[in-house]
Amino acid sequence: MSSKSTFSNSTSKSYAVALYELSKENSEIEDVEIAVKSLKNLLDTSSDFKEMILSPTVTKEDKKNVIFAIADKNNFSKTLKKFLGLVAIKNRLFFLGKIIQSFLNLVSNNKGELKAKMVTPKKLSSQEKENIQKELSKDFKSPLNIDFEYDPNLIAGLIMQVGSVMIDTSIKTKLKKLEKNMLEA
Repeated sequence: MSSKSTFSNSTSKSYAVALYELSKENSEIEDVEIAVKSLKNLLDTSSDFKEMILSPTVTKEDKKNVIFAIADKNNFSKTLKKFLGLVAIKNRLFFLGKIIQSFLNLVSNNKGELKAKMVTPKKLSSQEKENIQKELSKDFKSPLNIDFEYDPNLIAGLIMQVGSVMIDTSIKTKLKKLEKNMLEA
């Protein structure tokens, strides 16, 4: 791992821990978690927002003003708003995605949730995701925090990873194995 990547990860984790501790101290963890998830969604879906955060031509002050406008519009807690302002002024908004992910991981770990990833060949509705999450949480006898991903190349089946265990029932993988076996024969 490069030193730049290590610095980025450790910096992001430091900011995430600070946000977590501040949220805990102010009894706002649930509110901050919900707001951070909506901010993550904005970062994932809005190319304009992402470009603004990453752009070196946009001033720190302008970035802070945009962040404050988003915070006000979405009724973010005072703690989160101040935190985002600090991140903007320190010119660390380009770490925002990693800070968010680190924060959500901290919250998840402290709730005792297992982290999982599920890749499906179709887009799932929020109701389907909720049902899957409930059923798998029962099976694992622990709350699961599942990151759902859509990959139309799977054709059918799914790929699921919980911790270090991976289950791959996708047709794509089965076809690759079959192709490999045919080439080796």
